[in-house]
Amino acid sequence: MTAREDIIWSALPLPAFILDAENRIVEINPAAEQFVNTSIRTLKGAQVWERLAIDALLPDAFAHVRANHAEIVINDVDVSAPRRPPIQCNIQIAPLKEAEGTLLLLISPREIADRLGRAQSSKSAAKAAIGMAEMLAHEIKNPLAGITGAAQLLSMGLEGGDLELTDLIVAESRRIVKLLEQVEQFGNLRAPERRAVNLHDLLERARRSASVGFAAKLHIVEDYDPSLPPTYADGDQLVQVFLNLLKNAAEACDRAQRGGTIRLRTFYDQSIRRRRADGTGLPVPLQVEITDDGPGLPAEIAGDIFEPFVSGRENGTGLGLALVSKIISEHDGLIAVESAPGRTTFRISLPLAPKQTEDD
Repeated sequence: MTAREDIIWSALPLPAFILDAENRIVEINPAAEQFVNTSIRTLKGAQVWERLAIDALLPDAFAHVRANHAEIVINDVDVSAPRRPPIQCNIQIAPLKEAEGTLLLLISPREIADRLGRAQSSKSAAKAAIGMAEMLAHEIKNPLAGITGAAQLLSMGLEGGDLELTDLIVAESRRIVKLLEQVEQFGNLRAPERRAVNLHDLLERARRSASVGFAAKLHIVEDYDPSLPPTYADGDQLVQVFLNLLKNAAEACDRAQRGGTIRLRTFYDQSIRRRRADGTGLPVPLQVEITDDGPGLPAEIAGDIFEPFVSGRENGTGLGLALVSKIISEHDGLIAVESAPGRTTFRISLPLAPKQTEDD
């Protein structure tokens, strides 16, 4: 590929595979590496159906494209990869001119197309809502404090059903204040003060806090790569991220109405890159996974879980994961989620600390 073609190939948001005449994988783009969770070095030379399970007659489709030198599109097929549940996709198969029989296989998850159609309007609405809430938060919190205090004074001379009503006023007022504080925190998040930090130290801080609090009845398993180098981050903000994800995992285990297990895993994967605005890739090889064995995310919100005001809990504010996503983005990292009944994994990918900061 030319330099320009390489930039376009790397920036392509859809998983793309180049296959030789024997249907062996020759090249894949970064989106495909993330889709199959494997680097090109591992995939190169493998038969495509050894790495992808596609609910379609691929050999016939490949033969048709090669014979007619024309692309075809197959809509609404299930595609899965190792450790990835099947998702509905459209697939496109097209001939390439590089060599006889070479094909391009392009996978377009339906969820991406659907989300692109909704993204602009939903993000604009959420941004407007947060801006309005920020302006009103301070003004609303003051009268709420007065209402709460008045209800507590009234409760001192009440009993029975009347006392239940004043308790309800106090509880709901406090819930609104908590929501407003989260909105303020989301809108006023300070810029990260970044330095070289050890991810395991930060995870241990979050684990200890969770173990004596909201996750006291759960089993937390640590699976760490001890050779993981430092990342370049604001330690306090990352601890906040880990605590939010641990709390979500603990609540998911509670919804399963049984004791649960949370697994903390770290590892190194140099194939993961964050796409810059200019199309080049920034390596984010430091991986942190937080996995729970709860019921999984509701299918209708799984694709929008990092958007503000989207929540899978009845009384959730929908700002916790939006704040997590914002913090990770400001650290030049990535966050993704894979969810199925009995297993939900949030994965954070972070960059290495620059060499000079490690030395300092």
